Amino acid sequence: MDLSTLRGALFKKNITKILNFCCYEFLCFIHLHFYLVIHVYFFWFCTDFSRISWISDIIVVVSPENIETMKTIIEKYGHKRVTVVAGGITRHRSIFNGLKVFAENEFSSHLLQKPEVVIIHDAVRPFVEEDIISKVVMAAKEHGAAGAIRPLVSTVVASAADGFLDHSLERARYRASEMPQAFLFDVIYEAYQQCTDYDLDYGTECLHLALKYCKTNAKLVEGTADLWKVTYKRDLYAAESIIKDNLSQQVCVITNVKETLAQVGFLLPESLKSQIKEKRCALQETQELVDMLEKSNIPLLCPVVLILVHLDISENNSFSIGMEDLTTIKKFARETKKKNILVYGLLIQCKDPSLLQETVNSAAALIMAIIKDRNPELIGQLLVA
Repeated sequence: MDLSTLRGALFKKNITKILNFCCYEFLCFIHLHFYLVIHVYFFWFCTDFSRISWISDIIVVVSPENIETMKTIIEKYGHKRVTVVAGGITRHRSIFNGLKVFAENEFSSHLLQKPEVVIIHDAVRPFVEEDIISKVVMAAKEHGAAGAIRPLVSTVVASAADGFLDHSLERARYRASEMPQAFLFDVIYEAYQQCTDYDLDYGTECLHLALKYCKTNAKLVEGTADLWKVTYKRDLYAAESIIKDNLSQQVCVITNVKETLAQVGFLLPESLKSQIKEKRCALQETQELVDMLEKSNIPLLCPVVLILVHLDISENNSFSIGMEDLTTIKKFARETKKKNILVYGLLIQCKDPSLLQETVNSAAALIMAIIKDRNPELIGQLLVA
């Protein structure tokens, strides 16, 4: 079933998403890297999930001392359908608190409409795609519970009390439990109501609770490689790289050329052509684009890159951009930097038609480097390809 059918027919009833920012294994991580991680991941999560029309509410479970900070982030980024709930001291207690906003008045100023299906996801897995979410939700709707899984990448062993090997598991028979997981609300809420204190304090698997207390055997859905878990410091660098790659999927290259644009566009590498939106405009129109970006709140989290490209393939040996133009670009770039919009100049200059492809390849490499690095020290500078 495709997503349009899913949205139109299967999910006329509410689906609710719980972002669990208080999972037990992530508590220290949040405190150590709160502004580095939470701002980026929360924006990434809520931007993605807010775009999914069949998700009615997003519940963010966060440690009590960070509730006001989280509300500030929500307001700053203009996210809708988001409710912040105080978490507990463990993963399961935090999830239970998130579920209670649909059933118990003490956990919310007003009860939200009880959903048919609830999705539970961890803050440490920020790159989940809508496709896997929909597959897990459809499976939960049919079977009562469902969760994403991935193949094990290492063999699991058990150690004896003396520290020697007791036994090992056959890796091919087992899978790693991942997120997202989805449940019929009545199933998972009943399971948590019946939990023992030991379950709430030491348990980590929601699917197991549904099986243990509600006899609901979860459907396991093969997940994608992007469900990996950001746990250690080194993972932050990998996450940052992925975010940069995703942010650089589109760049608006503003150029003042007309008839030569098609020729240069034809020569650009396919990997770059797919990322460029061509727009011919003067600096005044560029200012209008900057104003539009500012109103959209897009630059709030990460800097937006605008590249003003000047193409010079005439046989005239004189420099085609005057000092007045360079001064104007620098001044404009300094002003837009305050709005987290980085403006760069790029001159593609080629006097020999036989070298045009080589020159354009050089320009493409420069553009890709600018997009990925987003170096604020180079704004307003004219780079020459």
